[in-house]
Amino acid sequence: MLNAINTKILLAILAALTAIGSAVTYQRHEAEKAAEAAAKAAAILQLQRDDNEYLKEENEALRKQVEADKKRHNSAAAN
Repeated sequence: MLNAINTKILLAILAALTAIGSAVTYQRHEAEKAAEAAAKAAAILQLQRDDNEYLKEENEALRKQVEADKKRHNSAAAN
């Protein structure tokens, strides 16, 4: 009788440890997925920053070109 109770207790402990192990494994997997998603988001954000900087430089160059063309046109018209 005592042996059967000890066996049931050991099986319950084993089941609890299995459940805890599964929960830890799942949590680790979810943490890895979250880290991958964060890395992807960081990479996308960096690309957007790079694109924004490039467009800002292009806009500035275009603005300067338009101003130079205006000055040249105005000085040619004055002559």
